[in-house]
Amino acid sequence: MTPEDRIHALGIWHGPIEIAPIAGGITNRNYLVTDRISRRVVRLGADIPVHHISRQNEFAASQAAYAAGLSPAVIHYEPGVLVLDFIEARALMAEDIQDAQMLARIVPLVRACHHDIALHFRGQAMIFWVFHVIRDYAATLIAAESDHAPMLPALLEKAELLEQTAGPFDIAFGHNDLLAANFLDDGKRLWLIDWDYAGFNTPLFDLGGLASNNEFSEDAERQMLETYFGRPLTRDLWRRYSAMKCSSLLRETLWSMVSEIHSTIDFNYAAYTVENLARFERAYKAFEQDQ
Repeated sequence: MTPEDRIHALGIWHGPIEIAPIAGGITNRNYLVTDRISRRVVRLGADIPVHHISRQNEFAASQAAYAAGLSPAVIHYEPGVLVLDFIEARALMAEDIQDAQMLARIVPLVRACHHDIALHFRGQAMIFWVFHVIRDYAATLIAAESDHAPMLPALLEKAELLEQTAGPFDIAFGHNDLLAANFLDDGKRLWLIDWDYAGFNTPLFDLGGLASNNEFSEDAERQMLETYFGRPLTRDLWRRYSAMKCSSLLRETLWSMVSEIHSTIDFNYAAYTVENLARFERAYKAFEQDQ
């Protein structure tokens, strides 16, 4: 069955529909569907165990995020299909988030995610522990005899040091994939979308991911942390945050290495691996120098 046939077969539409692919999405395929009375976003994607993605968890997190006022309404769910209300909005880019005024709007949204979504989440919830994910990715790459396998022992040794440095850990409900395109601006407010990796984690992982995904300057990182925590930045918090930022970059690197082997989506994962490995090495060098 083609994606278009599957969308037609959902049985939730009012009259004839128009289907248009939405660009982006490297763990699923997204479509804008217009019927006689509404526009909806349809996300097609099966579970991806190798990436710890459960679509049932994504559905539950999406419902909780809507209930918390952070994300569009869930219209329909069945295994492999998530239908959401369409929001007329612009997806942000990294340069948008680097702007101090936009960052001041984003940080409260991230903090609300960490505080509010767990109050609305129902059913079994995931734990997204980045150091477990890193170790599991390494095992997957070794089992697949990946070309990247020779570098894994050194990367795992660095991950162990990062885990030791990043504690003690607070726990909150995290988005865990704060790419710029997952923030939407409708001209009046911001929305946070795409809950593939949602689960309980330390807030510093999301903050580190927000900074690393969007290539913040150190000044922007300090602004983000002081805004989020509402107090002056201490050396201890900076040290723990820096460790989690490195960990988020290492996880993204290994994610890409695994995707080179397992993904069927048309995307240049090899180039993405090279880019993220270089960014991790730069961040880790700065982390070492700051110890």
